[in-house]
Amino acid sequence: MAINYVPLDKDKHSALKVSPKVNFELVSKTHLAAATIREFAQLSGSMPIVFIEDPNTKNIHSVAMLGLEQGSNLFWAEDRWQGPHLPLNIQRYPFDIRPDGNQLGIYIDENSDMLNDEGEALFTEAGEPTEFLQNRQRFLTELANSEVQNQRFIKQVSELELLEEIQIRVTARTGQVRNITGVLSINEKKLLDLPDDKVLELHKAGFLGAAYSMMLSLGQLNRLVELSNKTENPVQSIQISPASTEDAAATPAVEEPKT
Repeated sequence: MAINYVPLDKDKHSALKVSPKVNFELVSKTHLAAATIREFAQLSGSMPIVFIEDPNTKNIHSVAMLGLEQGSNLFWAEDRWQGPHLPLNIQRYPFDIRPDGNQLGIYIDENSDMLNDEGEALFTEAGEPTEFLQNRQRFLTELANSEVQNQRFIKQVSELELLEEIQIRVTARTGQVRNITGVLSINEKKLLDLPDDKVLELHKAGFLGAAYSMMLSLGQLNRLVELSNKTENPVQSIQISPASTEDAAATPAVEEPKT
């Protein structure tokens, strides 16, 4: 059933209840999840974090790589999450926070399977938010603030020309080789060559640590290799290199994150 986000309304949704458990079925075939600066440090020890550019809008997004090809989430296997951390944009579902007039509003997916008769109530009999909903509201507000900070981070590293396109070469145990392109990361040499005042500016903004978290997270591509052992097409090895415009056989494996 298609996702249908609507503004949360205390009258319309007064009797609504939500399961507190994450619905992993929704992301079982999602290979990218939106990630924000608030969670980079935690996620970097579990999964690769990279940038992708929307080919239509040219907007740059930071995402966590959950798989190596579209339709494959390597972190969801054997009916459980295969990692210590879960991206916040997966945790927030079935809620979302979006512009509502001149301010941000809480939205909910009315078609979500997480809405049932045995979950957590959202409103009291008096029409006030329950403790559960208040906690979700705080969580969503923090996530929205993190996204604002994230956009500032992306804008600054873009203006400093620190981004570079990388190519991820995936070799399967069958011998099949394919290239994942359209992925951006931080160029460490360019970062090290920045003038001291620019480095201090990044540090004061909290962006220097975020940049290093992203670069270090690429080591977690080996975790994706390990997780692929649970699939029908295990990966033998992964190599990272600067992207080349001459790689005609490259196969783009990026899309705008939908979680």
